[in-house]
Amino acid sequence: MAMEGAHMTAVIDAGRRPVRTPVYRSRAGMRVRPPGAAVAYRGTAVRLSRAPHGPRPVSVTMTVLLAAVAALITVWLVALAQSRSADATGTAAPEQIALVQVQPGENLQRLAGRVAPGLPVRSVVDRIRQLNGLDSAALDTGQTLIAPVG
Repeated sequence: MAMEGAHMTAVIDAGRRPVRTPVYRSRAGMRVRPPGAAVAYRGTAVRLSRAPHGPRPVSVTMTVLLAAVAALITVWLVALAQSRSADATGTAAPEQIALVQVQPGENLQRLAGRVAPGLPVRSVVDRIRQLNGLDSAALDTGQTLIAPVG
């Protein structure tokens, strides 16, 4: 059994025949880790301070200040979310409504684009469904619907 970089040494047990165990050496003559063996832990290369450090208690003033900052951030985020939702609903669908007739081959999306051009089609479709109590998108030619116009 030939192993590259391994030399055999005899270990003699009391009363038994010698057992040969390989000693692994690198090319420079230093010992190396045998295959499958665990890596030796030599610690980290980070030097730690040995100076005495005592615990630094957080003052009540600092705790109150941090809580106030967190509350201000929360209030700001809620106000931002409210303003964004108000912007989204403000341009959703016009409040002025009219009676419209469905043209041949027209669906809810085309009807919404015809009665309220320049507005988000999805919001106009939702408003038409709400005003007319529609459960599906199916329309009949000549059907009269209440629709927001703008």
